[in-house]
Amino acid sequence: MGKIGQGILGGLSGKVGNIIGGSWKGIDYIRIKPTSVANPRTEGQVNQRNKFTATLEFLQPNKDFVNVGYKSFAIKQTAFNAAMSYVLNNAIIGVSPDFSVDYSSALLSKGILSKALNPTADLSTAGQVSFSWGDNSTENNAKPTDRAMLLVYNPIKNESTYQLAGADRIAGTDVLTIPNTYAGDTVELFMAFVALDGKVSNSSYIGSEIAN
Repeated sequence: MGKIGQGILGGLSGKVGNIIGGSWKGIDYIRIKPTSVANPRTEGQVNQRNKFTATLEFLQPNKDFVNVGYKSFAIKQTAFNAAMSYVLNNAIIGVSPDFSVDYSSALLSKGILSKALNPTADLSTAGQVSFSWGDNSTENNAKPTDRAMLLVYNPIKNESTYQLAGADRIAGTDVLTIPNTYAGDTVELFMAFVALDGKVSNSSYIGSEIAN
């Protein structure tokens, strides 16, 4: 909006072409009418919406995990929005119009705490997942008392089972009970650590397995 000290020919009121004139609190002004978008569903806009949808569908069942994992980024935004931004910009793959999440690049937790060392998961026992990891509790900023954050994401059912404060890092193993209804579904496995002071590690993607 451009202010006009003395007005244009006594001040402009109304619209001439794409120029709109008026007066606000005794100040004459002109502004340019915004260009209308003839087709709001351009390919780029559709692609962005599809990417956004894929990101949201992945993160929504994992919201509680993300709220802990991205807590330090909840400055002028929510932890969930911080996770949305990260996954959207770093973990979306595919060709228009079909996009999906690359789980190996999707961090459900993001922080400076030391990650899990060589994490694995065993689903051979029905109704449970046994997580294991190496003991790096004396390396870098890791501590024996860091607690395991475990997550089993079931994209088929669009839900997750998780543990936000499991076994200590030094324990090297923990078990997460999963619903019997997961049997036969391919699930995605993640883990991270959270320290007693709230610091978290980047999450580790352990891989895909079929639940028993």
